[in-house]
Amino acid sequence: MSAIASKLRSHWVEVTWGAFAAANVAVIVLLERWETIPFHFVWVSLTLVYGFRVWRVRTTMAVLLVVMVVTGGALIWTVTRGHESLDEVAEVPLMAAMFVAMVWHAQRRLAATEEARRLAENEHRLLERQREFVRDASHELRTPITVARGHAELIRAESRGTQTGEDIGVVLDELERLERLSERLLILAAAEHSNFLDVAPVQVEPFVVGTSRRWEPAATREWMIDVVADGSILADRDRLGIALDALIENAVKATDEGQRIRIAAWPAGGSLVLEVADAGMGIDRDQLPRVFDRFSRLDPGRARGKGGTGLGLAIVRAIAEAHGGSVSADGEPGRGATFRIHLPGFRSVGARPKELHDRGIPASTLGL
Repeated sequence: MSAIASKLRSHWVEVTWGAFAAANVAVIVLLERWETIPFHFVWVSLTLVYGFRVWRVRTTMAVLLVVMVVTGGALIWTVTRGHESLDEVAEVPLMAAMFVAMVWHAQRRLAATEEARRLAENEHRLLERQREFVRDASHELRTPITVARGHAELIRAESRGTQTGEDIGVVLDELERLERLSERLLILAAAEHSNFLDVAPVQVEPFVVGTSRRWEPAATREWMIDVVADGSILADRDRLGIALDALIENAVKATDEGQRIRIAAWPAGGSLVLEVADAGMGIDRDQLPRVFDRFSRLDPGRARGKGGTGLGLAIVRAIAEAHGGSVSADGEPGRGATFRIHLPGFRSVGARPKELHDRGIPASTLGL
């Protein structure tokens, strides 16, 4: 008994429609001159129910046959009683033909939806396998790279001033590049996961100044640090530091000794803008839309020609988007390049629009 009740509950739409259709057929049979409205109620309600359920073809054909027989029999009953003419019965095959046409379109739509769902699931599984492969491969590369570096450093120490020592230096440079590539692939793979960030309030000025100061001894450039963001932002300090380091590293590779690199931060409405601008070789306009793509090939002098992996700016975008932010770039050949990270949720201690204006920050970016 409970199994029957459970089945009825799962098919309550069909049960309700069956009762409604039976009531309308009863009206056709029992009342005079009332067959038109209840007859169409049966067929319209059948169409609506099918739109909700989309039964299997065999079930649909069985239900259609039952409805045709019952409604046709009811109309024939009214004809034999002299209430209607025989041509009224012709409505049954016409309504059935319209219903079959609707079933055909519904089945096509259902097949297309199922195919789209299957393709989406396959693509999702493929992407998951790719992420797992990148993550596992990058992780497994760490040990052999570390072992190879250790042996190469021992050989270099014993071969200083010889051709072998110079060759080992090249090997060590390539191993260092492989290590950076492995670490950055791991970051990009991890950026897809929900637990990628460990957010906490980050004071903007000490964060930007501290990150920038670490680069000054590493490269002889004209360093400018301009922070007018007096406040904090909810962010992952370590991940955001990686993104800012990547922008600074990109600027260092694009410039020569003595050229200017400017690192700035300012509020833009309720957001924070982190900017790294260099006076290096610049970027062609047609390259700007893909500058943050993985393994994007820009002018060789900006990245690969100086040991770049082609992943630094992709990591910047991944980290910014994980924070709910975005990235942008601007530049011209021979006139330097500017890269910005836009992050939401900046909490200002005190807005200083005049100071921002005095420092030459474009008014269009302020949002104040």
